[in-house]
Order: sequence, then C-alpha cells, then structure tokens
Amino acid sequence: MPENTHSAAIVGDPDLTSRKGPASQAGAAGPAAGDSHARQILNRVTEGAHQAVDRFAEKAGPAVEKIESGVSHANESLHEQAHRMQEMGDEWTHGLRKTVRANPLTSVFLALAAGAAIARMTR
Repeated sequence: MPENTHSAAIVGDPDLTSRKGPASQAGAAGPAAGDSHARQILNRVTEGAHQAVDRFAEKAGPAVEKIESGVSHANESLHEQAHRMQEMGDEWTHGLRKTVRANPLTSVFLALAAGAAIARMTR
C-alpha cells in the first residue's frame, strides 16, 4: 500500500496518493546514508575510546609498577619482622626454661600466685 493513501482518502485529495512526502524521500536514501553516518559516529567513538584507554594505560602503568614495588618491599619487611619476633620468642622461651630449671620451687610458687591473682580478678 503506498504511503499517505489513508490521509488522501480522508482528505479526499487524489494528488496526495501519488506524491511522496519528506519522510518517504528520506526513507529511500535514509538506510544507506544512515548506515554511513552511524558507522562514522561509531568509528569516532571507538577511536576516542581507544585513545582514552591508551592514555589511561600510559598513566596507570608506572603507578601499578610503583604499587607492586611497595607491596614487595612491605612483604619483605613483614617476613623479616616475623622472623625476628620468632627468634625473640625462642630466646625468651629458652631463658624462661633456664630460670625454671635453676629455681623450680620459686617458679611453682610464682605460677600459683599468678593463677590465684588472675582467678580473683575474673570473679
């Protein structure tokens, strides 16, 4: 059915059925021209996105490397401190065992007094 036939029948103008309005003229060249325009817009948007990603990568790369370096340094420091703490705990344990072996009776009385004090505080 040709465009505008309904409006021609309603208005009663037979010339309207043979003429094509601006919408039908744009429709004839529209899909090809619209596709071309849409592709141009899509290409511009895509290119802009690529440029933005490239700029972000250029700026983010050094920052990521700096963060990785900092994390690596922090990890090394934590491992060193953990090793030192373990050595310190081993030294204290060795010293405490030495003291208990040298003074067993005093150590038992101190342990009983500490247990009684803790029991009294927690009541």
